[in-house]
Amino acid sequence: MPYLNRLATAEVEECIKHSPVTAVLGPRQCGKSTLTKHLLTYDRPFLYLDLEKPSDLRKLAEPEWFFISQKEKLICIDEIQRKPDLFPLIRSMVDEWGENGHFLVLGSASLDLLMQSSESLAGRITYKQLTPFLWEEVKEHVSYEHYLAVGGFPRSLLQKEPDVSYQWREDFIATFLERDLQQWSGFSPQTMRRLWQMLAHNNGQIVNLSAIGGSLGVSHTSVRNYLDLLQETFMVHILPPCISNTGKRMVKSPKVYVADTGIVAALLGLEDFTQIAGHPVFGSLWESLVIANLKGLFPRAELSFYRTSNGSEIDILLQLSGKLFAIECKASVAPTLSRGSYLALEDIAPVHLFVVAPVSQGYPVKAGVTVVSLSELVQQIRAIASRGITDAE
Repeated sequence: MPYLNRLATAEVEECIKHSPVTAVLGPRQCGKSTLTKHLLTYDRPFLYLDLEKPSDLRKLAEPEWFFISQKEKLICIDEIQRKPDLFPLIRSMVDEWGENGHFLVLGSASLDLLMQSSESLAGRITYKQLTPFLWEEVKEHVSYEHYLAVGGFPRSLLQKEPDVSYQWREDFIATFLERDLQQWSGFSPQTMRRLWQMLAHNNGQIVNLSAIGGSLGVSHTSVRNYLDLLQETFMVHILPPCISNTGKRMVKSPKVYVADTGIVAALLGLEDFTQIAGHPVFGSLWESLVIANLKGLFPRAELSFYRTSNGSEIDILLQLSGKLFAIECKASVAPTLSRGSYLALEDIAPVHLFVVAPVSQGYPVKAGVTVVSLSELVQQIRAIASRGITDAE
């Protein structure tokens, strides 16, 4: 399988240089281990431990002694959330050793990892999130249609045989439900699968916890806990509603997107783009793809959506560098805006409205409104945020 360079590589290298501990977080199988092994090819010696391997776990039977014996190396620990009791010891080690670049930890769940590290490693750790492949990383190698259909997970995206890609995603779902969930108590694999499939069928819709709970036979509190777990393991994006002082009656419940479009397709039994294009979930898959890329490329941005009772609506609001961008997602090469979009513009007055569509080259619609490709969306947001201008060039 070919190796495609990740945009995060240079940032991770900088983190290692300037922090005692660097944490790379992201979903399982998104490429954290592969990135790390390509990164750790420079002159400094390193040690790689995978805590899913019993042999590597046994090496940490006496972790303090073991770490001291490896002091001159960069110690990389994969799947760190399986042994969070290492964090206090890591803190002690880096305080004693001084300098930077002692530990690189990889985690596929943020819940326990963030809690433990924030308590034990405050001021000593730098975080970097790695996502499945972003469009900017693969646009020279695949089409929009392929990227939408199979998602961004490397072993799905880079498979040459569609059947193999689809089978990998089915296996990924089963493994996540039947093995990875066992790290947490109080979660039923059967109930989680049903919830995940419900979310796939209603991808990008307003979530009603009570209605979902009634369908699953669990309380709305249990549904909230399940959604929290899916979010903390990077399996869903929860998009909150915009809190506005416009005086309009606002929708107050969040929208929920399954994070990877290929996983949505597998949950719904859609094997290729032809089947996806004729399915009601098609438009929301394009929204999922756009949100995943915005989150990956603008990790410090605040994302929300805008919807009022009178029909004003914007798919995504992005707040960055003190500027508010409005983004409409249209899965069409000839996109048009609804009346609700123009009403929303009057309500919130963003610096610009971008209509992101699967086009090769964008074009202006009117002052302050531009149709853009996914690449152009990223470029123009960066340009406006950095230059302080209000209209895209």
